[in-house]
Amino acid sequence: MSEDLDHSVVKELFITSSSSGVKIALLEDKKLVEVHEERSSDHFGVGDIYLGVTKKLNSGMNAAFVNIGAEKDAFLHYLDLGNHFNTMKNFVNDVINTNKKSIANYPYEPELPKVGKIGEVLASGQKLLLQIAKEPISTKGATVTTEISLAGRYLVLVPFMDKIFISQKITRGSEKRRLRKLVQSIKPKKFGIIVRTVANGKEMEEIQADLDQLMDRWRVIVDKLSMAVAPAKIASELDMTTSLIRDMINDSFESIYVDDPLLFQELKQYLHSVSPEYTHILKLYKNPKPLFEAMNITKQIKASFGKNVTIKNGVYLVIEHTEAMHVIDVNSGNRTKAGKDQEENARTVNMEAAVEIARQLRLRDMGGIISIDFIDMRKPANRSALYQKMVQLMKEDKAKHTILPVNKFGIIQITRQRVRQEKVIHVAETCPSCRGTGKVQPAILIVKEMEEMIEYIINNKIASKFYIKVHPIIYAYLTRKLYSHRLRWSIKYKRWIKLVPAESFQLLEYRFFNRMDEQIMFWTSPTIDE
Repeated sequence: MSEDLDHSVVKELFITSSSSGVKIALLEDKKLVEVHEERSSDHFGVGDIYLGVTKKLNSGMNAAFVNIGAEKDAFLHYLDLGNHFNTMKNFVNDVINTNKKSIANYPYEPELPKVGKIGEVLASGQKLLLQIAKEPISTKGATVTTEISLAGRYLVLVPFMDKIFISQKITRGSEKRRLRKLVQSIKPKKFGIIVRTVANGKEMEEIQADLDQLMDRWRVIVDKLSMAVAPAKIASELDMTTSLIRDMINDSFESIYVDDPLLFQELKQYLHSVSPEYTHILKLYKNPKPLFEAMNITKQIKASFGKNVTIKNGVYLVIEHTEAMHVIDVNSGNRTKAGKDQEENARTVNMEAAVEIARQLRLRDMGGIISIDFIDMRKPANRSALYQKMVQLMKEDKAKHTILPVNKFGIIQITRQRVRQEKVIHVAETCPSCRGTGKVQPAILIVKEMEEMIEYIINNKIASKFYIKVHPIIYAYLTRKLYSHRLRWSIKYKRWIKLVPAESFQLLEYRFFNRMDEQIMFWTSPTIDE
């Protein structure tokens, strides 16, 4: 198909750190496709392992609510208990009560029936080893499973499964057989192993090292479990930054930029241990201009997270979110193309919109039901081409999803896996002048107040060298004309006054920084009292 995706996509990862947490942006061919934020106070992330206590059974839902120390009890469905629940349950009890730690010779219990009742296998007050499968979302608690899995670079380790599975994305039969034989020779007793896609072509030494790390993690979990008092956190998944690099890094990555020296060293050590061939693409960003601004990420975020998303040539999307589903409406705007009939115009607009919609689903991490109202097309061939285009575009999406063909109303419905809260970034800003009050200090006074602060810093010898970050509009005002405000200040105080434009700043906001990039003074426009 002529409109197929180009698979030689160049990927770049940008990581910026601050006191509030870490922000991560993934770009494909310079276009923003994923944004992640890891706050220092985050809890109950996907992959974290807890010792929980069964609090309440719900026979109608065939599920249990489990206390893991969160505000809302976690949700455990019967189908999430796993085939070897009885064996794992007994093992956890033995570890807690008798300090038994090895599973190599631990006896298997009968597998759990696929159809059964939660009340027949669980009781209130029972201790369970749980793993978070879905983070708490809105008013709902986390969704958990008792089928524990530990993900590495090349392998996933599953206690008591005792089978080997090969990623379906590894298609060559000879490679599948090679990997199966290799893993079979090193597989620990009573452990199952899932071979990940990135293991394709890897040798024994690399896979063995990955398995050793996973076994070390399992031994730490068992040690903590023997001393834990429920509810308690037993183990954390790797932090988001490290896990993203672990799962995503491949030959298509051109660079990984980090603006924090400490985080840079941590990631360098991690890359060296799991994928030393990629350490050269990790780079420390040293420019004083914020990383996201320098790489045009801030601008892309502001343009991508509103209710209306403009594509090109007047085409735009309207994205609405409800409790039950997400709705996307495709609009052609004022787009017209001479020499093309309505059907052809609709086809062109829909194809362009499909590209942006696939990007928006990843960018906002939209989960659940998504209904997309495309422009109506009468020809079955055009509707089929649109469906195939959507399927092709969604291949890059790692979240599990199902896409239905275009129905008679011109609507494509998608279900997409939801494991965490949807990414919401409010791009509409509070009035930068009045903060929503409707009353502000006269803007003309900003120049006078900045000069007073410059004089204060110099006279009191607070900093020998400093610079000022301001909004780009204020920067343009202070530097316009030959004899600008900046030049007058520089002459008056006998030193060059450095100004740096900052796109993330509000209009009347400015900050002073010393030569070590440490903030000297913070100021935002105050409101006038009544």
